[in-house]
Amino acid sequence: MGITVLVVGSGGREHVICWRILRDRPDAKIYCAPGNGGIGTIATRVPIDATAIEDLVQWAKTQRPDLVIVGPEEPSALGLVDQLLSEDIKTFGPSAAAAQLEASKAWTSSLLEREGIPIPKTAIFDDAANAHGYIDSRDNLVVVKADGLALGKGVLVCSNVEEAHSAVDLLLVKRKFGDAGSPIVIQDRCFGPELSVFALCAGTDFRLLGSARDYKRAYDGNKGPNTGGMGAYTPVTDARPQLIQEIADRVIGPTLEATARAGAPFTGILYAGIMLTPNGPVVIEFNVRLGDPEAQVILTTSSGDFVSAIESAIDGNLEKVDVAPNGSAAVCVVLASNGYPNDYVKGHEIIGLDDLPNGALAFHAGTETISGSVYTAGGRVLSVVGHSDNIDSAKRLAYQAARQITFKGVHMRTDIATSELSTLTDTNGERLK
Repeated sequence: MGITVLVVGSGGREHVICWRILRDRPDAKIYCAPGNGGIGTIATRVPIDATAIEDLVQWAKTQRPDLVIVGPEEPSALGLVDQLLSEDIKTFGPSAAAAQLEASKAWTSSLLEREGIPIPKTAIFDDAANAHGYIDSRDNLVVVKADGLALGKGVLVCSNVEEAHSAVDLLLVKRKFGDAGSPIVIQDRCFGPELSVFALCAGTDFRLLGSARDYKRAYDGNKGPNTGGMGAYTPVTDARPQLIQEIADRVIGPTLEATARAGAPFTGILYAGIMLTPNGPVVIEFNVRLGDPEAQVILTTSSGDFVSAIESAIDGNLEKVDVAPNGSAAVCVVLASNGYPNDYVKGHEIIGLDDLPNGALAFHAGTETISGSVYTAGGRVLSVVGHSDNIDSAKRLAYQAARQITFKGVHMRTDIATSELSTLTDTNGERLK
């Protein structure tokens, strides 16, 4: 009998995790809480929200899965991993203490600054008057960040001093995000191409899973509001091996050593959001999970047994882990609802999911299945992936498949994996998750 796995989450990331488990372990029995319309075709959905911690723990205590994989960041920050491990249920993801790397920007910034890990110049405030005074003292443009998890809306990239003052008032005076908005972190804006680097971690040991570049802005040419990601690709041509090694040596390794010294050893997947500035790589964010849509390209282009790698990380021994980039290429194009990331309408039927071209995959995010038909149920609806031996052919496959799929109001960027866009950006991290 195969392994029984519970995957927690409901997005495109969780769909590709379920897909990868089945690819590596065809006899696996997979549950997903709560899942989505596409996940329901390969896994048994469990009608429990990813943040309903006590209900998830009770389900796991009753069903006793062999392994639990936590997809999103919020359940980890709320202590799901800690509670499941206390019940002797093998669980993959960071403890609540380690999840502070994403859940508290103030904690993380202080940790990195103390350890000499490269980040933008940073100041932390819980008093609006002091924050305003600091902004007036700076010659640089700044980014104002809410400390906690704010549904991806807590990073305010400011184009002038007036916008910076307004951002401070929004967070500390108007309390836009409640407790998540205090304290605030003010950082100098950085400029350069962004790169996402992923590592499988067990305490201070880690193995690189690969790197990707994602597209956060809603519209072509890196215009429009930040989103949860409108596409991604791997491999990244300017992410040369020596650059990845520099990030491993200067960022990932020291961060894991620092969290261990702080009493928060990290087990899980660490996602380093890096900006490649003229002065070298700079950390603009950490996530404590696989990215979305980066997971869709990382997990379709890596070799080895993903489940075995996860189990090795939980056991604290990565010596025999063989999950690594396999040399192939993948391009992911997100199909979104019209209006996303702002207001949008749900409930439109999705046509064209069958008979996708060979090498193309459609991972569901905001979908629901009703009477055998699939409907839109979110802002980011589908992640369409083209997989091939080079970026150009992977991109052609992705767009061929994406244009085959239709629903009312479908929106996508048409410039994913276009080399001209590997230029200066300044989104400075956090997306709508």
